[in-house]
Amino acid sequence: MSQTLTNDPQSDATGYDVEQAVRQRYEQGAKQAEASLCCPTTYESDYLAQLPAEIIEKDYGCGDPTRYVRQGETVVDLGSGAGKHCYILAQKVGATGQVIGVDFNDEMLALSRKYIDEMAGKLGYGNVAFVKGKIQDLQLNLERVQAWLANHPITTVEDLAALEAECTRLRQEHPLIVDNSVDVVVSNCVLNLVRPRDKQQLFQEIYRVLKPGGRAVISDIVCDEAVTPTILNDPQLWSGCIAGAFREEGFLEMFEQAGFYGMEILVRQEQPWQVIDGIEFRSMTVRAFKGKEGDGWERDQAVIYKGPWKAVQDDHGHTLYRGQRMAVGDKTFKIYTNPQGAYAQDILPILPNQDIPLDIAQPFDCSRTEIRHPRETKGLDYHATIKPDGGACCSS
Repeated sequence: MSQTLTNDPQSDATGYDVEQAVRQRYEQGAKQAEASLCCPTTYESDYLAQLPAEIIEKDYGCGDPTRYVRQGETVVDLGSGAGKHCYILAQKVGATGQVIGVDFNDEMLALSRKYIDEMAGKLGYGNVAFVKGKIQDLQLNLERVQAWLANHPITTVEDLAALEAECTRLRQEHPLIVDNSVDVVVSNCVLNLVRPRDKQQLFQEIYRVLKPGGRAVISDIVCDEAVTPTILNDPQLWSGCIAGAFREEGFLEMFEQAGFYGMEILVRQEQPWQVIDGIEFRSMTVRAFKGKEGDGWERDQAVIYKGPWKAVQDDHGHTLYRGQRMAVGDKTFKIYTNPQGAYAQDILPILPNQDIPLDIAQPFDCSRTEIRHPRETKGLDYHATIKPDGGACCSS
């Protein structure tokens, strides 16, 4: 294994400018369709029918995260390219929703913006905007930076310091995407194009902009082994979504390290898209949730894990034993039972007989036994006797 690299997100091992290689390749892709930039993906035809042909043929990706959004949501598309996903999302979230595409390639931005009015006319509402920024720095509006540079050209070291100060000010006073403002962040085959040293910041930015309870749905290229130095140092393989591919397990770990929970592989391409030097590269779509922060409060709630596994452990470190009443705090109870969340399909909620208002609830004791006795939820003084009324016990 000494001849392979782990594509560590904290380091760059390339002998060229990754961003420049990606920008040039996608500038060409905006001018002329390039089939090799993407792997075959099936989209819902009803939504594609509304889109201009130019957008469809010049959009590149490896999956369809648009399937996992709902009406009325605010969605950010990282690396929005020609705008195909944004215009599909516009139809899904409807007039009460909002879609923001983020890209830093001027050619792609021009192409996607070209059809804003036409699509608004078709749909009967306009809910899409395309903004210029790097997906690993969603605070900095690059069009504001360009406007400032037009009046403040860089000719000295002092000018460079002034630019850095202006970027800091823009991030603080005019962030491109504000904190906790987005229901869903989607991306399609773009995260792998970010420089290795910026990847950790990228996941932190996705986390920052999501609302508590929000989610990321990301389609990207992953590999089953670490890429070799030969692959890593090939600009064409970088811009072609190969050299920057995540290791399969590392992709999920990046979400976990950023603070997400409930990571789930929604789609994994069975056959590899490409195989290079014996390393398999394929598309994978992952969903992850934000919102496990905060204090836990004791409200005598419990949950039962339905199975089929004998026991499972969540991203908080809680172990759930099949069929057992597990004691949980209010925050965890809400996470487990949220019908739009990661766990509800596997959980049976047990509510207390007497509700404990949150404003008088005590902190949940994490050191207590994991099993909650039925008397805790029913109450120690619960001695009711309820007899059948003569009707059938069960109905079909």
